Parts: sequence; structure tokens; C-alpha cells
Amino acid sequence: MSAVRELPDGGLVVENVRLAGGPERVDVTVEAGRLVRIAPAAAAEDTSRVLLPGFVDLHTHLREPGGETAETIATGTRAAAAGGYTDVFAMANTDPVTDGVERVRDVRRRAARADARVHVVSAATMRQAGEELVDVAALRRTGVVLFSDDGHCVGDDGLVYRLLTELAERGGVFAQHAQSAGIAGAGVINERVAASVGCPGWPDAGEEAVVARDIAIARATGGHLHVCHVSTRRSVDLIRWAKQVGAPVTAEVTPHHLVLQDTDAVARGPALKVNPPLRSAEDVRALREAVADGTIDVVGTDHAPHPARTKARPWTEAAFGLTALETALPIVAGVLSSASGTDWRRLTQVMSSVPASLGQLPRVALAVGSAADLCVVETGPEYSLAVADHHSRSRNTPFDGHPVRHRVVLTMLGGRVTHS
Repeated sequence: MSAVRELPDGGLVVENVRLAGGPERVDVTVEAGRLVRIAPAAAAEDTSRVLLPGFVDLHTHLREPGGETAETIATGTRAAAAGGYTDVFAMANTDPVTDGVERVRDVRRRAARADARVHVVSAATMRQAGEELVDVAALRRTGVVLFSDDGHCVGDDGLVYRLLTELAERGGVFAQHAQSAGIAGAGVINERVAASVGCPGWPDAGEEAVVARDIAIARATGGHLHVCHVSTRRSVDLIRWAKQVGAPVTAEVTPHHLVLQDTDAVARGPALKVNPPLRSAEDVRALREAVADGTIDVVGTDHAPHPARTKARPWTEAAFGLTALETALPIVAGVLSSASGTDWRRLTQVMSSVPASLGQLPRVALAVGSAADLCVVETGPEYSLAVADHHSRSRNTPFDGHPVRHRVVLTMLGGRVTHS
């Protein structure tokens, strides 16, 4: 049964859904891009469909300009809509790098008709070279909130100090890819399993050393540090301590780091090569606990599309990265489910309301008068995710064939249906 019905006057009714996972079944009427009526459902039958605010991803690689063989803004935002996302933050590692006002405006122009709103992340340093800060003041005036060299760590202590000092004054966020070059080196897989595949290892400490340093700098300057794709239990310990002492620190985790382990990477090969690498079962447990208790604030997909040929290479040559926009919801919902059901409240926090707040987006509430930025999620019998159904231009998902129970059946952006 369709999740939405058209009205003669052009309005839409999202029928027989549970509002934010609550007990009451409702019909929601949308007109002119807003919720205009929420009423008890007309249908008599029970429903497993839940109405949620549209998801927000702080960490998306759309590849355009320069990487269109892997993804375009059109295909990437179509994938986002299929995953329930209404807003994505596009990382700066394009070609050319998004490191100035005109390049930010170029991406915005390209994304004007996309199936999700595209918020542009600026590089933290010019050309992501780690030598010279971007013009933070000018970029903040043009509306940029997040600054990141993602894919590269800003390793220079002085640059990080200056950047966080300026962001403390101007109100932006530094999203750090925590990877010490001196420790991680040329590592491509978690260090404890590296010998089994005959490749250089990527030690846990390569992440944790940068996280510790940056927390210290954030405490000293008051600048907002956001730790990208946390992968180790000791990084979680550091972030938990930072929050306890009131440091301006937030953190994200990817869906794949919540489910997959380094032993999966050994078994399946470079198809699961990702940065940071998949870690141990103990790390996965710590990450899940950190999502549940609020130490980790958001799920960021780190959607990183690559052409098939770049993943079908030996470990030391294959590309880092996995697609994630179309699989994030069923994976995260599974992580947040138990015998008593799915924790829709926490899922909404980590996939919608908290990332929206960190990205300084308007708050979306499922209430009369609010913007119709929403999705409907259905829980049903177990099924297998299928990459053949994906809209991304690339197919490097780690979850083809993975068993799940949740799926997005409707996404609406400003009252426009972008996925059904």
C-alpha cells in the first residue's frame, strides 16, 4: 500500500503512520510544503510504519565536481532521498577542492535542483594541503558551517589551534579526520589483523593521538571540534571524558563501524577497505554503547562512492571508502532495536535532530505548521539489502545481501515527494 495519497487540490496525505514511533496512528496532511493537519488515522488496520523527520548527514562525498565517474550531485542526492535524507553536507575533497567562496557557490549552483538540500563543507586548509588555513571569515559570511580536510588529517598543531580559535569567535565547526601520519603511516587495515593479509597496519593509536591532541586544543580555545568517523574504544573514552569536563566536542560514527569488524575485512578483502579501518569486536561494542549513551552524537554515513575498478585492486592499491546513504537507516535501526522494539527517539536524535543542530539548520518538528521534511520507515519481515536497487552511481556497498527489517518507503522534501 502506498504511504501517501494525493488530494484533488494538490495536497498530500501521509496515511496511517505512527508519529515518531509513538502509539497513536495518524494521517498527516501536507499543503504548500507544510504540515497542515495531523488527525487520527482513518484506516482501521494497525501499521508498522513510522513517520520521522527527514535525516541529515553531516558527512557525504558527492564527488562533483571532478569525480563524476563515481557520483554526481544528482545521483548522490537521489541515493540520499532513497535513504530518507533531506539534507546532506558535501565534503570538500572534490576537484578542484572546495576551499573558497566561489567554489562553495559553484557547488550550490550545481545542487539547486537536487533531491536533497546540499550544504557545502569547506576545506579547513587550502587545497587540503595542511599548510595554510582557508579564509574562515569570508566562508562563514557566505553561510559555511563545517570546515574539514576529510580524507586528510590537519596534522599541524598550530594550524588546528588557529582554526579552532577563529571558529570559537565565528561560530563554525571543525570536523577532523583523526589520522596521525606518523603512526598510521601507509596502513590500510586494522593493525591487529594486518599480518594475515600481508599489508601495513593502521594502529588504533593513529586515531587516538589526534583525538587527544584536538580535545586539548578545543578546551583551550573554545572552538567546536567534531570528530569524524570514530572507530576505537579508546577514542570513545577520550570523547566521553571531554564531555564530562565540558569541552566543546562532538563525535560521529558510521553505520559500517557499528556492524562490521576487521575480521570481515580479512574475509572479504579490499572491498571492505575503508578509512579509518574496521576495528575489533570490542571496538564495535564500545561504539554501540557510545551511541546509546550519547557519547557519540550522530551517525554520519561517510558515503564514499568509487568506481568498481578502483575497489577491485590489491589491498595497498584499492580505494578507501564505502557507499552508505541508502543503507544507513536499516543498519542503524537494527543496531537500535531490541526485543522490545526500535528506539525511534534515539534514532531520530542521531540521524536527524542532532546533526541538524550541529549543522545550524532550522529545527524540523513533526507538528502542524512545520516544513514537510520527513520520511516514513516501515518495519517488516527480514529481507536482504540489494545493491541492484541502489540509485548511487557506484556500487561499493559493504551490505549487499545483508539481512535487515527496516526500509524507507517515503521521503518528502519541502512537501515534494523525492522517494516512494
